[in-house]
Amino acid sequence: MEICTEHEPKTDVEPVLGRYPNARRDALIPILQEVQEMHGYLSQDAIMQIGKHLRLPASKIYGVATFYNQFRFSPLGRYHIQICRGTACHVKGSLSVLDAFRHELQIEPGGTSADGLFSIEVVACIGACGLAPVVAVNGEFYAEMTPGKARDLIEEYRERASEDDD
Repeated sequence: MEICTEHEPKTDVEPVLGRYPNARRDALIPILQEVQEMHGYLSQDAIMQIGKHLRLPASKIYGVATFYNQFRFSPLGRYHIQICRGTACHVKGSLSVLDAFRHELQIEPGGTSADGLFSIEVVACIGACGLAPVVAVNGEFYAEMTPGKARDLIEEYRERASEDDD
């Protein structure tokens, strides 16, 4: 797990915390969910503010948040890549596809590339077993993925990003 802390802007979580006056530990998960929904991830600053509000040390909050794979500690990339590791995808080679994305982007699942363009998430099942192995980028499905196709897909999205930035 990579926790984004460098040059992190102060996160405003007061609108969420204001809905939980006098909250205790039992409100932690709903608060974490709302803060992530609002900001896209849980920043170090947000964790500290939540801890202060709930009178809990940050280590307890991280302990809970890291237990559940729904929580992220860095913002998603412009292109969020979901790699299915369900049974059909696994049998048809999704591990080599995952390895290709990891190698090409130099990030691990849950991380975001240094340029902010890509993030990788491993999912248990996308629900498109007939397309295995399948990858989704911002919800768009790519079927019968191979390591070579993964490299081509990254290049395609890099080109899109440069065209969009022009």
